[in-house]
Amino acid sequence: MASPPKPGPKPGAPALPALAPAPRVLIVAAPFYREIADGLIAGARAVLDAAGARHELVEVPGALELPVAIRLAAEAGSWEGYVALGCVIRGETSHYESVCSNSARGLMGLGVERGLAIGNGILTCETMAQAELRADPGAMDKGGGAAAAALHLIALARRFRTMPGDADILLAAGADQPGTG
Repeated sequence: MASPPKPGPKPGAPALPALAPAPRVLIVAAPFYREIADGLIAGARAVLDAAGARHELVEVPGALELPVAIRLAAEAGSWEGYVALGCVIRGETSHYESVCSNSARGLMGLGVERGLAIGNGILTCETMAQAELRADPGAMDKGGGAAAAALHLIALARRFRTMPGDADILLAAGADQPGTG
């Protein structure tokens, strides 16, 4: 299944941000479907390598454990961004809806409430064929897309952390000068 990864963003996608120093990114993968996970991981690694990011991989049993693992890693404070990778394929029961919505909700909550830079690469598919196409680094490369999303969020977080505060803006505008304020 897995074609050799093509480093960098897909045609038409935004260029990868230039990040210095190199960010530390944790890839958290749920290998419930091993072949799918391997394709997602290969795509994510190729994009992270193309951006010069340092990265490490940990695995958890399934998609529901991805947000928990990222939260635990975030509490350690060693990572600037995260790439969540996994696959949920619809079966005969309502478990699919529960896993899809709860894993996505967990990741979104970490991003919105805690300000974590997370690329969501959890595939939610009807069939194995759909999952294979989306995981393949030489095709849709959703693992690479999730890594690129994490890198863009890291760049945005760095940009906002280095923006001048109100005092800097007032000083630059000359508000501290006699007779100007």
